[in-house]
Amino acid sequence: MTVVVVQHAPGETPPAVSRVLAAAGVDTRTVLLTDGEDPSADLDGVEGLIVLGGRGRRHGFGYGSGSGSGETAGGPALLRDALAAEVPVLALGAGARMLAAGGGRAVRTASGARDADPAVRLTPAAGADPLFAGAEPPSPGLRPARDPLHLPADTVVLASCNGLPEQAFRIGGSAWGVRFLRQDGAADPWAADLLARFAALVTSRSEHTAARAFFTRRAEAWEERFAHQTPAYEAGVARMRLAPGGVAVDLGCGTGRAMPALREQVGAGGRVLGIDVTPAMLAAAARHGRTRHGHLLAADCTRLPLPGASVHGVFSAGLLDHLPDPYAALHEWARVSAPDGVLLLFHPSGRAERAARHGRPLDPADLLAEDNLRPALERAGWHLDAYEDTDGRFLARAVLRRRTGDGPGAAQPARPSPAGASR
Repeated sequence: MTVVVVQHAPGETPPAVSRVLAAAGVDTRTVLLTDGEDPSADLDGVEGLIVLGGRGRRHGFGYGSGSGSGETAGGPALLRDALAAEVPVLALGAGARMLAAGGGRAVRTASGARDADPAVRLTPAAGADPLFAGAEPPSPGLRPARDPLHLPADTVVLASCNGLPEQAFRIGGSAWGVRFLRQDGAADPWAADLLARFAALVTSRSEHTAARAFFTRRAEAWEERFAHQTPAYEAGVARMRLAPGGVAVDLGCGTGRAMPALREQVGAGGRVLGIDVTPAMLAAAARHGRTRHGHLLAADCTRLPLPGASVHGVFSAGLLDHLPDPYAALHEWARVSAPDGVLLLFHPSGRAERAARHGRPLDPADLLAEDNLRPALERAGWHLDAYEDTDGRFLARAVLRRRTGDGPGAAQPARPSPAGASR
């Protein structure tokens, strides 16, 4: 895994930063900010950013005390794209001002009476924060930043002190600014612990980070690029044969091309959910009117925020064999599915067609090969009742076997009433 260190001063990554990240098995690469130049916004192979800031002026990278120049500019494209793709970002010292600029329109500023030597304290919100939860109180020797800072309205403040409230903050779910640390990561036990925590967070999120980075920059053109596949999606969904009033989920929905067909099957009294890990894809789905057919939800498709036995149909196009643990995913999809629930694995082209397009032979170990897929489904509780792998499409339909105790008189999950139907 690689973390990019964005800094103004030439030279290698500060030793304290690289040492802690290396100990966690994370490589570092430096991107230099210079006056008049914006670093490349290429996030391929990048799992995280550490922003150290600088003093360049032409792009609003001025971070002198009270200058405010970094508060009005959007920051470098690399940072803006990382925020959009939810690539984890840790901005230290002066870099926190750059993060605040890239986070959106600033609407509030620090104010109030100031102590002569205020101590930095974690706020109650830090206890539930993905990066700060469980952290020790900041070291007494860490002094607060004293210049005012404007932050976006939805910013979560994580560390404060009397009269200087925004000492550490989170923007969204993946970007943190810490103003009271030296931006070179100079050795301090609390700073080293924070860097180690960030490295662990980067590691735990790496699979999702790669997917978000890949699809975020493609989301705008995705619908137009693949609009010709819509009839194939409709034909695939038709094979699910869902009953009216049921709950249907499009996993890894992208721009939600399957959602209109799913809505047609479950009717006005049913419910359709489009779930994807990339917010930019969900935003594109909303722009293309998919919210008329169901709800859009940003979530991990292998850890669904759904109750057990609550779903009657799961549609998944081109997702399963790209997941880090597809076998666990099949079990999770079985968990949320009702007895006799349907799983449809789909792709608008066959396995051989896709392999040829990428210049490689068919892999006998491919999970989607029938001899591999059938036992994997069976172990998760699914029965494969249809399998097609042609040049025109890949389709595998499976039905969830009834669990022990299920039967004609067993309690079934409630189907949504018309009042709870999606718009």
